Amino acid sequence: MMKQLTDIALAAPRINQEPGAMPGEGLTALQTFSYFVAAPTVLFVVISALVWALDGGRKKNRASASVITHIE
Repeated sequence: MMKQLTDIALAAPRINQEPGAMPGEGLTALQTFSYFVAAPTVLFVVISALVWALDGGRKKNRASASVITHIE
């Protein structure tokens, strides 16, 4: 029984691969962090800063307008 479970556990990663797939080496912890955490965070901050900088002038006009008297 244990031999069968061990064989299944060792074969499990190979079950989901496409035929002819030749997987390369895995990513290091630093590469994983930089690709999936740091890069998206930097992109979000850069895009947010661009939107804030380009939309900053219009928000000043909105402060003087009342919600009751002005509909956008």
